Amino acid sequence: MTVKVAIDLALDRLFDYEVPESLERKLAIGQLLSVPFGHRVARGFAMAIGGDRRQSAASESYRLKPIEAIVDETPFFTPELLELVKRVAAYVVAPIESVLRAALPAAVQKRNARAREQLFVEVATADGSRQPSTVAVDAHLTSRQRWLVEQVARLGGGWLTPLCRELKTTPSSLRALEGLGFLAIAPRARRRDPLMGSRILPSKPLPLNAEQSAALATIRAAARPVLLFGVTGSGKTEVYLQAIAAELDAGRGAIVMVPEIALTPQTVRRFASRFGDRVAVLHSALSDGERYDEWHRIRSGAARVVVGPRSAVWAPVRNLGLIVVDEEHETSYKQEELPRYHARDIAVLRGAVEGAKVVLGSATPSLESWMNAKRGKYVAAMMRGRAGAGTLPTVRLVQMESGAIFSRELLDATRLRLERGEQTILFLNRRGYSSAYLCTACGTPVSCDACALPYTYHRADSCLRCHICGGWTPLPRKCPHCGAEGFDCRGIGTQRAEAALRKCFPRARILRMDADSVSRRHSHDDILSAFRRHEADVLLGTQMIAKGLDFPNVTLVGVLNADSSLNLPDPRAAERTFQLLAQVSGRAGRAELPGEVIIQSHDIASPVLNAVMRGDFEGFAASELKVREACFFPPFCHLAVIGFRSRDARLVGSWAMMYAASVAKYAAALAARRGARLVVGDAGPSALEKADGWYRWQIVLRATEVSSIAKAWRWIAAERPPPAALRVAVDIDAYNVI
Repeated sequence: MTVKVAIDLALDRLFDYEVPESLERKLAIGQLLSVPFGHRVARGFAMAIGGDRRQSAASESYRLKPIEAIVDETPFFTPELLELVKRVAAYVVAPIESVLRAALPAAVQKRNARAREQLFVEVATADGSRQPSTVAVDAHLTSRQRWLVEQVARLGGGWLTPLCRELKTTPSSLRALEGLGFLAIAPRARRRDPLMGSRILPSKPLPLNAEQSAALATIRAAARPVLLFGVTGSGKTEVYLQAIAAELDAGRGAIVMVPEIALTPQTVRRFASRFGDRVAVLHSALSDGERYDEWHRIRSGAARVVVGPRSAVWAPVRNLGLIVVDEEHETSYKQEELPRYHARDIAVLRGAVEGAKVVLGSATPSLESWMNAKRGKYVAAMMRGRAGAGTLPTVRLVQMESGAIFSRELLDATRLRLERGEQTILFLNRRGYSSAYLCTACGTPVSCDACALPYTYHRADSCLRCHICGGWTPLPRKCPHCGAEGFDCRGIGTQRAEAALRKCFPRARILRMDADSVSRRHSHDDILSAFRRHEADVLLGTQMIAKGLDFPNVTLVGVLNADSSLNLPDPRAAERTFQLLAQVSGRAGRAELPGEVIIQSHDIASPVLNAVMRGDFEGFAASELKVREACFFPPFCHLAVIGFRSRDARLVGSWAMMYAASVAKYAAALAARRGARLVVGDAGPSALEKADGWYRWQIVLRATEVSSIAKAWRWIAAERPPPAALRVAVDIDAYNVI
């Protein structure tokens, strides 16, 4: 018997091995194997099992190496998950090994990964039952010893250290009782619980309104993916909960995907309150031990509901019945490293492979999903009103003066909320104190040498930081260009806005939430929990506060600079701006108190901002789709970016231009032969031309069929393989063209 193995190296091919007779009956697809590879022992996954090698006529021409061992007899991947891995690797033009690695948490893949064992204490009896009454009459025990055994029996046993603390005893005292045969103390696997210490109260299903009931019925009956288009506060989460409950009752499992780690604790609490220990959480903020234990709980079937960001789409849920992609429009579902997949699209594909229902929920759907619903590929379920007592907030556009941080209207509205004891959210999608630190003499900003971009001034730790490579430098005393000593701050970040806000409202309790304030573990949850408990009056932050959060006492949302994302050289700039502003606006007025949104802008005539003010997603989508169709942009095509990186500026430019010319010739031949449309852009420096010491160029491709892009790249890469000093990456259905 032979087996095809994907080795833990990105070689983009499978290797054949012979299976020893002793392992033939144990071998299964998806198992982790130990195999010889070159001069070392490698690990890899069994991808396919072949026939009997010994009966092959070609078996004498060469000798296959035998696999050394089966690392774990329980497969890490089901046949359905392996099929998904193969399809994703082919679609995104990535080595299959890279997709396998992405589908399995790093904590699970480690060679020394194992469950944590601790000593567990329980009553020892011949038949395994606990009978403390027999202990009470035993003359060999002191009264204290009899009491200890009775307490261990009453508690049903416990972990040694906490038990000693609770019973005010010592391990040696319990060991003595073990020696007498009354207690048993032995190692036992102990789960590292991410929710340890969290107070989660059980909840019951809430009554649904007419729109929620109709949406739930659509989901339960749908044979195609469902686009759940519901305004902010319409009660989409309760629909998810009741849809999942139906799947659990039928013996099936579910995956719930959220876009931000900041949203995960809040979402997990809601699902854990409904489904208890059947919920597992997977995200990068967990410790390795927690991820290891959660993943194995899912694989064993102990956890039936999985909550997490994009990597949760790979969770090994048994008998998967439903996948929910909340805030499906979010770009964080797109992985920017190899393999460059979009988790929303994988969710749809996995649903097709495993026969599971898929729900894509959003108040501002991606135009790709919106078009799929319009074309009938998806089923649309609409929820246009808010659930409960909440009403949609009123939205105002306010013209800003150059250099100002807060408008008079926003300051007055904030002061009113402070007087009423209500809460305010202020949104500014730029962290740090100021975006540039300029010489007052020559006007040149102090820039990062590795990225050729201006440093951001961080006043909190008095330094200049690069938000691209993570580098930093102390504040210079003299200008590196002209030697002058004066500097000025330009641009506004969250630290500067916070300082100005404290001057305006010295008694206000203010929390700031951005990448700088949430660097330590659990800090996301700590800040949001404090705000929920009304330990702060104002929450100021970046886009991590813009979606999915539900604070009933928030009645004012202020957007400090609505123009920052509108003028980017990105075909999705208008869509992203609308989505972000509509989402943050939806944080206001979610309970009985009416909400207000003030959007500060230097261009209040902008059609995008006016669509946000009207709450008119459908009108915005119709207008934007006309522009996209005329320009041949997604969703009317597949857009891909071939990115080039090198430490050598001349090398990266010359090879990018050569590749662009070659792919253009391929596109012309393809159009003549098949009539397929493949548009090849000119090679040129990326908008971010240098990052972390690497010079960057790119080619943008657009095609009606994604296979045209994949074939074109495979052809040119085979004809002219890139040199070792050049890094080339293909991003199919790219979201980042900057």
